[in-house]
Amino acid sequence: MTLEFQKVAPVRVFQSVVDQIQEAILDGRLKAGDQLPAEMKLKEMFQTSRGTVREALRVLEQKGLIAIRTGAAGGAVVCVPDESKIKESLDLLVQCRKVTFDQLARFREEVEGGVAALAAASARQKDIDRLKGLLEEARRLADGKSIDPKAFSRLDVRFHVAMAEIAANPLFVAVLRMVHENVLEAFERFSLTRNLLRENFQDLCDIVDAVKKHDTDRARLMARNHVRRFNEHLKKRNRKG
Repeated sequence: MTLEFQKVAPVRVFQSVVDQIQEAILDGRLKAGDQLPAEMKLKEMFQTSRGTVREALRVLEQKGLIAIRTGAAGGAVVCVPDESKIKESLDLLVQCRKVTFDQLARFREEVEGGVAALAAASARQKDIDRLKGLLEEARRLADGKSIDPKAFSRLDVRFHVAMAEIAANPLFVAVLRMVHENVLEAFERFSLTRNLLRENFQDLCDIVDAVKKHDTDRARLMARNHVRRFNEHLKKRNRKG
């Protein structure tokens, strides 16, 4: 394959514009909801071209730092960065096969064990009630007349994301949502037996019980065992083809 590259410019002027606006957002001089000056005003402030300003604004929008609104009251408005950009990058990393199944499995054990411990340490009654509500949904699926692997695996995703939200760390939320949505695809192809479904349900019950009692060590152990058991079942299924 023949590759053709263009000569590298010595300085990308728009990057300086990006850096300055980004720094103003990160250090609080620009806050969520603030509107940036119009393009022509930014052009004057940075003493550069309108094209450079537009390129910088596109980069900032891709980073999730601003939103471009159209119309008479439109313009560039500062946003609060959320987990979506983190999730998108991690998702691409997994999909490009830069992460093996075993690496992902070990990562889940360590992270979800830690998240469960943090949730146990900080859970309030409303958090426990939320987890109990998810358990009730899981119980109905486990005791239902027919087995619905997709419904149960989606509920499992909601459960683990809820644990991360109780741990109150947006990085955990972003990472676990990405990981579970990737694992979910494989799980939906997995033959879920009644016994396995009930086994998974019992795991969730044990985790919630530890969280309710604020038993951080047991919460960590139960979550790690839950992940390890799931991974072993999935690996056996993959070996059978």
